[in-house]
Parts: sequence; C-alpha cells; structure tokens
Amino acid sequence: MIRLFFKNQRQNSLDPLVRTFRKMYSQTATELNKLSNNEIGAWLKSFDTVLTDCDGVLWIYNNAIDGAPDVINRFKEIGKKVFFITNNSTKSRPEFLEKCKMLNFRMVEEEIISTAWAAAKYLQNRNFQKKVYVIGSTGVAKELENVGIPYEGIGPDVLTGNLQNLVHGPFTADPEIGAVIVGFDEHFSFPKLFKAASYLDNPDCIFIATNTDERFPMSGKVIPGTGSIVRSVETAAERKAEVMGKPNPLICEGLFSDFQIDAGRTLMIGDRANTDIELGANCGFQTLLVGTGIHGLRDVEIWKKSVDPNDKKRIPDLYLPSLGDLLKYMS
Repeated sequence: MIRLFFKNQRQNSLDPLVRTFRKMYSQTATELNKLSNNEIGAWLKSFDTVLTDCDGVLWIYNNAIDGAPDVINRFKEIGKKVFFITNNSTKSRPEFLEKCKMLNFRMVEEEIISTAWAAAKYLQNRNFQKKVYVIGSTGVAKELENVGIPYEGIGPDVLTGNLQNLVHGPFTADPEIGAVIVGFDEHFSFPKLFKAASYLDNPDCIFIATNTDERFPMSGKVIPGTGSIVRSVETAAERKAEVMGKPNPLICEGLFSDFQIDAGRTLMIGDRANTDIELGANCGFQTLLVGTGIHGLRDVEIWKKSVDPNDKKRIPDLYLPSLGDLLKYMS
C-alpha cells in the first residue's frame, strides 16, 4: 500500500520549470557552483520543500558546518518548507531541537523527523497495545514514552558466565512483548541478540529497524553502524525488519499526509548516497549531494560506470562541496 502511494506521488505532473531541470540534470551529479547565476536562480525556484540530512550535511558531532545554519535559515526566510530527516535514532526530537538551537538552526520540533520518532509513530498509528523489546538507545525509549508505549531492554545486558548460563538461566519470554525495535546500541551484546531473536520467533511479533546505515568511518577506525546490528538480528531471527529510515520512503509518510508536500517540487540534500540520495530517487525528489560527509564525486564516478540499477539511484542530480557554498546565490 505504502509503495503504491509513493509510486503515485512520482507520477504527478511536473510544472515546466521542474521538468526542464529534471531533463537536463537528472542523475548527472552536475556541479552546482559551475552553473550560471541565472541557472542557479531558476533551480532555487523549482522546489518549495527542502529535506536535509543532518550529520555530515548540517553538522559534524556538535559543530555546525560552515555556512549551513545560514543556508537553512535563509531557505525558511524565502518561503521554503524545511525538514530535517535523520537516520540517527540516539536522540528524541526534543533533543535534536535543543541541538538545533545550540547551533543556530531556527527549527521547530514538527520539522524534525528522526527514525526513533518514526518507529514510535509507526506503532502508534497502528494502534499497538503491547510492549516493545528495544535494542537501541534512550532516543527510542523517549519517543516510545511520548506515545505511551511501554518498553524494556535499554542499557547494558552482558553475558554472565557462559552460554549455558544464558540458555538455562532466568530469562523467560515476556508474553506482553509484541514488537522488537533495533536501533544503534553501543551496549549490543549476545544476550540482547538472544532475547530479540527469541521474541521474533513469534511471527506475530512486529520487527522494526530504525535504519541500516552500515558504518561510520573515521581516520584509521570504523564505528559499526545500526545496519550491522540489524543484520545480526535478522540473521538470528531468520526474518527481515521493516526499516523506518532512509532510503525507505516510509520515513516520508507523515510529510505527505500531514504537510501535503509535493514530491515533484521537493529537494533532498544529503552526504550519504545510499540513504539520502537513494531516498530522493525512491520518492521522486530532486537531489543534491554535498561533499562534507560520507560520499563524494569519486564515488559517483564509480556508480556511473556500474551496471547495477541500484547504483544508478545513488547518483545525485547536483553536487556541492559544502551546503554553505549555496549562501552566495540566495541573496
């Protein structure tokens, strides 16, 4: 049902201005700062709604990327609808809003879409009446609390002794558990995997993943992402999760129903092509890749040569080294 909804959104007729840009720049990774001022001005008029990723586009950890707050605030000043859409499940929406205020992004809570919120909303919209086992962080817990859904599983759960102690120990499946949510969990452990898979052995138990981001590379190090945890649980449970985060269009469900955004006049900005840009392709949005995060033009060149149709979805319409570079065209 949800996939048919987004298919219909993509089939909506586009106005001539948007159609022109789609024809000229669709999945070309054209460098925006090499276009003329007139072309960039026309492009700015071709969308009414801006969706943007956060980490790697707007900020890195607790530091705003140069010029990003000014660009976002300017978008709003000139009448664009702006929404932050993040796969990060470690914070609740109020916590993200506090970060926005600290970094000078003039946002309100309703303009922030996180996977923790989306997971809680997904259950609420389906009149879920049971309890949730959570592999995740306090962000998921707080969003479940906000909609009145009980949960358990947050925090460390370490193996004491050996496997026999776990298997023959005091754990008994709680019959009130009706869903398992898997998000980023720095305390992920064998006992948590054992419990999640045991609950999911019941086919009526709902299985939700906040996102499937694979990893977060750092200089000389790799931090495993939520996707590595999700894959572990999927393997043990022999089931696939319903993924809330990008690139699944499900995360945009509320944008279409509550805010009536027009897919043909929406821009998706991101730094990770297999989530942000692919979401844009799945929903029929225009796409802009920025080079301050995970992927860049070198990656795009590889995808252009690929015969895999999924790789083609990762090629953005336009590219900018940094979102802040856009400010000089927005006066």
